[in-house]
Amino acid sequence: MRRQRAQRRAGAPSGGSLGVFVSDEPPRAAGRTAAPALLLGAALLLTGCGGQDKGAHAGASPAGGTEKLPQATTYTTLNDLPRDAAPSAKGDGTVVHPNDTVPVSAKPGAPAMAELPSTQLKGPTWVPVLESRPGWRRVLLPSRPNGVTGWIPDSGLKAARSTSAIKVDLGDRKLTLTRAGRKVGTWPVAVGAPKTPTPTGRTFLLASLAPEKPTYSPLILPVGAHSATLDTFGGGPGTVAFHGWPSKSVFGKAVTHGCVRVPAGALKQLSKVPLGTSVQITD
Repeated sequence: MRRQRAQRRAGAPSGGSLGVFVSDEPPRAAGRTAAPALLLGAALLLTGCGGQDKGAHAGASPAGGTEKLPQATTYTTLNDLPRDAAPSAKGDGTVVHPNDTVPVSAKPGAPAMAELPSTQLKGPTWVPVLESRPGWRRVLLPSRPNGVTGWIPDSGLKAARSTSAIKVDLGDRKLTLTRAGRKVGTWPVAVGAPKTPTPTGRTFLLASLAPEKPTYSPLILPVGAHSATLDTFGGGPGTVAFHGWPSKSVFGKAVTHGCVRVPAGALKQLSKVPLGTSVQITD
């Protein structure tokens, strides 16, 4: 596996989970589509954090001469959008899903700097809402740099509210899941090693991948954050993920490439968490 120290500098990152119509719960992570060969490859990278930036930069012109905006996905870097100014803040659980690709701006009404597609990793895009203004929603995105945000029009969105919250304490090496304010469980987990730490701050549950032929985990749950020290890992974009691990001896240790390895019981509960749900990682 080729590993490179990240050369991208902080500027703005990219995202997934539940506008206009509000329901009680967004779609759950469990039971979404099984990962085909291409996604299985992506899933394998997510466990460590790697990959190359597949997205065009804002303002890049395609062969036709017209400007093509970059897609706000886990594969892109969006340096022209604002960062999350309050990475430790707690949201109200509101998540939105664009019914179609929507423009992403640095400010409400400003020119679009990127586009948020309606799907991510073959599943629906659900991103958490950080702020709302008349006609606009500021959302957390799944791109690099970590914590990148953008404003999207409120029209054409489906909204829901996730009552779940995931917290990872890197110091204690524990994961806690709550639902409607009540603790579902706390589990010891394996986190990033000193040279490949798990990134801190708030992110969200981006996707759910079920490999057809699982090796170390039956389910891989990417989040909207990337490794700060690995630019590539096995050919992927360095996306951090929750996943299982065959050996229980790793739990409670700092031994991963940035991902969070969880016990089977934790993975089962995480599989029930809606996409777009807040993930808070603290040290």
